[in-house]
Amino acid sequence: NILFVISNPDVHKSPNSDTYIVFGEAKVEDLSAQAQASAAQQMGGGSAVKAPAAAAIEEVDEGEVDETGVEAKDIDLVMSQVQCTRSKAVAALKANNNDIVEAIMQLSSS
Repeated sequence: NILFVISNPDVHKSPNSDTYIVFGEAKVEDLSAQAQASAAQQMGGGSAVKAPAAAAIEEVDEGEVDETGVEAKDIDLVMSQVQCTRSKAVAALKANNNDIVEAIMQLSSS
């Protein structure tokens, strides 16, 4: 279930018919992802697993980063999506077994 949500819409109704024009920035909300996240929080195990990985990402310094086992294009993709440093992108990819989507989700939620 995906919803398109417009926070501050400008709505205009056609005087001749039941037609509406909506102006505004549409954002996508995925209800199934929200349901999964709330179920994981209720289980209690999900937050305990994610917390150490997020803490590990924050502790990475800006010096030389060990990128072994991580592809450069994956690092660049994570950096461009989350607007983070290269070291944080590498740490997130390693913490999530090179899963790009999970790395992006982890960095964007912290």
